[in-house]
Amino acid sequence: MANPADSDTIASTAAPSDESKPQVAEIKSWADKVEEEGQEVTKEASSSIAADIDYLTIDETKKVNNFLDEPDDSNIQAVTSGDTPYTSAKTFEELNLSPELLKGLYVEMKFQKPSKIQAVSLPMILTPPYKDLIAQAHNGSGKTTCFVLGMLSRVDPKQQAPQALCICPTRELAIQNIEVLRKMGKYTGISSECAVPMDSRDTLSISKRAPIMAQVVIGTPGTIKKLMSLKKLGVSRLKILVFDEADQMLAEDGFRDDSLRIMKEIQKLSLNCQVLLFSATFNETVKNFVSRTVKEDHNKLFVKKEELSLDAVKQYKVNCPDELSKLEVIKDYIFELGENVGQTIVFVRTRESARMLHKTLVAMGYEVTAIQGALDHGERDKIIKEFKDGLTQVLISTDVLARGFDQQQVNLVINYDLPVQYTPHRTHEPEPDCEVYLHRVGRAGRFGRKGAVFNLICGERDKKIMEEIEAHFDTQVTEVRELNEEEFKGALKAAGLL
Repeated sequence: MANPADSDTIASTAAPSDESKPQVAEIKSWADKVEEEGQEVTKEASSSIAADIDYLTIDETKKVNNFLDEPDDSNIQAVTSGDTPYTSAKTFEELNLSPELLKGLYVEMKFQKPSKIQAVSLPMILTPPYKDLIAQAHNGSGKTTCFVLGMLSRVDPKQQAPQALCICPTRELAIQNIEVLRKMGKYTGISSECAVPMDSRDTLSISKRAPIMAQVVIGTPGTIKKLMSLKKLGVSRLKILVFDEADQMLAEDGFRDDSLRIMKEIQKLSLNCQVLLFSATFNETVKNFVSRTVKEDHNKLFVKKEELSLDAVKQYKVNCPDELSKLEVIKDYIFELGENVGQTIVFVRTRESARMLHKTLVAMGYEVTAIQGALDHGERDKIIKEFKDGLTQVLISTDVLARGFDQQQVNLVINYDLPVQYTPHRTHEPEPDCEVYLHRVGRAGRFGRKGAVFNLICGERDKKIMEEIEAHFDTQVTEVRELNEEEFKGALKAAGLL
């Protein structure tokens, strides 16, 4: 497949009308994705196009899951600053939300009451004087609702200008978040615009496009930064700035430079803009960094490290003597026994592994799809939409989908390759990437449902990496013997899937 250059575009809409047309923009120097191999940010020249992302909306008739149906989170520790009183919200009515927002929560989102993370964090977000918040919570606990509801609540519908900005590390996450926002804000009349890389032959210079008037903008850092530098995205009226997956956005090997430039410009033009940093993981380096970046008088909300693994997901390891054995385990045991348990994501380390595994499983007669960073954006969108609509059951992915990807029907995750990283003190031998492992595990058993993760171990290096992951999370991952059908059945039963 030809791989066209990445390009940036802006797609906009206003709720409840669906007739708004996308603006056209040309951005030639900023790519917005982190490459899986080496985690380097690309900044190659690119063409640009206009694209309406409304066609990506999930077909409600083809899926059975509601968008976000969060369970209660576990042990949350809130650290408040100053003397502002906060009371946990037992109902959404206690948050003094508009009738239009309440209707969106109950009618569109099918919510009944706030999850624990929402009950604790929303009063911090919505209570004057609107202090900054650094928030960490489990995958699937309702983080998205917290900052989306926060953005919608702060917008003045009468003012046609950007008032809320959310920045995400990947285009898939940005599109997913704006879907949630449009669903939740359906009755508010609040307009939104999605700033993500897209692909098309149609181009128009960004200098010729109209300035952004949408009240909420969600996008990726390169696109946002370019729009700001060319004065097409004004930030002087911003009331709230959100970084989703903030640990990646502010990490040295992520998007820290772009994120810092964006924050600096906003802080210069909008002194009272509230900053929200949300993520499932914050390592100590990033935690210290963001504490210095946001206002000194900020609030914090964290979950203890030992509580970050999802109890609803059973973790297993399978020792495989070679690569062929990995394929046999997937085909003859996991796929065969787990045929009717839901959808499956198979994580691999590199694009080449994704291509190889996809080709091999298709040759074996399985209907599988694969997604990785080298695909053009239109193809990636198509694959994601088919998977979310339930048209495909097995998705092979690099870590492009490890973070933030929500799909309730995913009950199985297979780590074909364990996640690793190369650090300065271990340049030749990789060490486990425990945060990515946690995010991968979090794709199964979303929103408190049952799930199982199978880690395929091949060789002494994999064994050592798995041992270090177990030590990091202070857990013992159960071994399932390679060719033992009864043990695989028992594992799936223990996970509540058979």
